[in-house]
Amino acid sequence: MSDKVYNTVIIGAGIVGCSVARFLSRYKGSFLVIDRDEDVCCATSKANSGIVHAGYDARNGTLMAKYNVMGSLMYPGLASELNFKFRTIGSIVLCLDESDRPRLEDLYNNGIKNGVAGLRIVERDELKELEPNVADEAVCALYAPTGAIVCPFDATFALAENAARNGVEFSFDTSATNIERDNGRWKITTTKGILFCDTIVNAAGCYSDVFHNMVSKDKINITARRGEYFLLDKTASGHVNHTVFRLPGKMGKGVLITPTVHGNTIVGPTAEDIDDKDDVSTTSAGLDKIRSQSSLSIRDLPMNMSITTFSGLRSHEDGHEFIIGEPQDAPGFYDCAGIESPGLSAAPAIGKDVSDMIASHLSLTEDPAFVPGREKPVDPLQLPADELKELLNTRPDYGRMVCRCEYITEGQIRDAIRRTPGARSIDGVKRRVRAGMGRCQGGFCSPTVMEIIADELGIGISEVTKMGSGSEIILGENKRL
Repeated sequence: MSDKVYNTVIIGAGIVGCSVARFLSRYKGSFLVIDRDEDVCCATSKANSGIVHAGYDARNGTLMAKYNVMGSLMYPGLASELNFKFRTIGSIVLCLDESDRPRLEDLYNNGIKNGVAGLRIVERDELKELEPNVADEAVCALYAPTGAIVCPFDATFALAENAARNGVEFSFDTSATNIERDNGRWKITTTKGILFCDTIVNAAGCYSDVFHNMVSKDKINITARRGEYFLLDKTASGHVNHTVFRLPGKMGKGVLITPTVHGNTIVGPTAEDIDDKDDVSTTSAGLDKIRSQSSLSIRDLPMNMSITTFSGLRSHEDGHEFIIGEPQDAPGFYDCAGIESPGLSAAPAIGKDVSDMIASHLSLTEDPAFVPGREKPVDPLQLPADELKELLNTRPDYGRMVCRCEYITEGQIRDAIRRTPGARSIDGVKRRVRAGMGRCQGGFCSPTVMEIIADELGIGISEVTKMGSGSEIILGENKRL
């Protein structure tokens, strides 16, 4: 670890940490992102619904409501600027019993107070036009035309790459073990050495309480709330047209059904509070619950087209509220804690606000050399014939198909590894370019992906991992064993 003193160290390379990094990079300064995992987007940000909420659900007057609405308004411009996938498809909250209509109207009124545009309650006939497969029991729904979907991996990588382009450093496999004040600066002890900085951003997800409680007497508690999901094959595309919710309960919005920006359909999540902040296992009980609850919203949902199941963890704060900014007794330490739903939606707004707080605290000046955009990753299948021919003349690897489910070429995989920060594992490649995300879930392409990773990184194929150290795929050669 370098002896360099940083203006800001960001703990956590999820979408909130990377958003802070990207917006901080507008200023002149020295900024570092550290993460205990081997890549960007390895925890909460990699396993969620991929929804940009319109903003009607979060209670009016809360930080959740404020940042949800601000963030959702920022996404279209940010997606255009940074070239990541984003679609406005609208969302629907179903009312399955006439007696629940007052609660739906309360949700509508809350959304109006939050400033959500276009909200309205639609009756059964119009609801059927919007969602032909809606459950027979649905009597009306809240329709939010500004609801959207995004690829959470793509958005996080775009923010990280743009931050790196503008000088932000990244250090992976770096766990922070202690934080304390030292001669007017923050001293962070990590598994790679000691760091000194003027300010810290605590974007550590389910572990954000651990770091907050190291520096402040005003303790917080974060509970890991596990949510399990089904991902359906693209052949199920079109069964739902919007993000479909049921009326929220005390554990959240319940099981939803939504298209993804890549053409799949996602169904989930459950909501289960657990003690282990790293437990992303799936359970038969949780998956059975998704099957039964989803059928209450949408008829004949083709759950037999599931290609994988997974789970993610949400950082639930006891007061069910975002914690943003400096504790009173720890100036220069900026919390981004308790970031559960609508955290993905709120991330750009949190990133901008926190970066501006830090810039004001440190009297940073804007960097005239800041580059706001990110070059769009090459997708040979989207190129006109003449441009594709020209590309293949210089990069024939773009003509060699590796992932036949998602139509991903060798050239795309090599570029995913060469980016900064780039892929260093099978999962890193998978999240960046979707090789292994399709129907066979990497059964066909993984050996070739491993060979490309080994070649690009200059390592032996037995050193290639699924998701960092300890997840090596190859133990050794048969004859030598």
